Amino acid sequence: MKRAIIVVIDSMGIGAMDDCKDFNDIPECNTLKHVCEFNNGLKVPNLSKLGLGNIQDFLGIEKTEKPLAQYGTMIEKSKGKDTTTGHWEFTGLVLDKPFATFPEGFPSELIEKFIKETNCGGILANKPASGTAIIEELNEEHHKTKFPIVYTSADSVFQIALDTDLIPLETLYEWCEIARRILDEGNYNVSRVIARPYKVIDGKPTRISKDRRDYSMVPPKETLLNEIKNKSGKVIAIGKIEDIFSKAGITHAIHTGSNKEGLELTLKAIKNELELDKIAYPNIKCHNDFSLIFTNLVDTDMLYGHRNNAKGYGDAIEEIDRYLTEILPALNDDDLLIITADHGCDPCVPGTDHTREKVPVLIYNRKTNGKNLGTLVGFDHVAKFVKEWIF
Repeated sequence: MKRAIIVVIDSMGIGAMDDCKDFNDIPECNTLKHVCEFNNGLKVPNLSKLGLGNIQDFLGIEKTEKPLAQYGTMIEKSKGKDTTTGHWEFTGLVLDKPFATFPEGFPSELIEKFIKETNCGGILANKPASGTAIIEELNEEHHKTKFPIVYTSADSVFQIALDTDLIPLETLYEWCEIARRILDEGNYNVSRVIARPYKVIDGKPTRISKDRRDYSMVPPKETLLNEIKNKSGKVIAIGKIEDIFSKAGITHAIHTGSNKEGLELTLKAIKNELELDKIAYPNIKCHNDFSLIFTNLVDTDMLYGHRNNAKGYGDAIEEIDRYLTEILPALNDDDLLIITADHGCDPCVPGTDHTREKVPVLIYNRKTNGKNLGTLVGFDHVAKFVKEWIF
């Protein structure tokens, strides 16, 4: 049974792309390099053995004369530095134009339509903001008015935050679905609507990661995922993959509340211990043996990159490496493991937004010799590697 496993370490970029200034980033940004330096090196023996340290000089990540994996650097073709753009390009969909961003907030006609169709009474914020900062800033007013907090960032996102002890989580999801429809009908070209639920815990507004949901645009063309599904293979989405692709091309899906949960589910999927019947989409026929396990590990980005927490970022990478101690031996001769990232989010440079960066790629099969792939232009090389492997 041929299987491919893609594990995306969200935002673990490895250096600015040549056009980074077009995205308001500095040439010095390098997420992994700076995380390594901040932590005086990382303990990642498995990633080192695979060849991560051979790609570039990263403090504490050792080089190896006999890397287990093929290793290299990928440069994004699409004009973006967001999750959707990166993941879509992994699956062969290169965007001709970037998603729209709203540095001055969303236009009044859009907000007015959102207020009318949700019957929410009004909104707070309507500006670019850090998600943790905006809920602290506006929590008191949110409780007085019961208006949702609507904000954006440097990325193409329409984010809605509210306290789910004040307004039900189901209402938040409903409002997100309405926002998604309004944006699509108005051709606003917004990549994602994101539900950002929080609760006040010990007096502090705290986001509830497990209940976050992303409502992405439907991919405009079929991707690698559709190709596998159309050929009756399995596409098992772990984490926010289901949301990123708006369910297109997915056969099985399960959300996660943390990297730990995502890694444990990935390990179960590899060991064929995941209860697929419980996470299968209805009326899906998977006759063929080949499959894709596609995992997004979001904590590096959401909890640490955006919050300028280089210590937490380093701890998260080390946690991933510890799980590789179990994951690598669980793989069989017919498994291809691809570890990569979708953009940068350097916690050590000014700002809290994504950074336009190159990404690492490690491609491992226990019967294949490791080698240097050099620099690959296009994240869509991932789709090429997977198709060559499973078809």
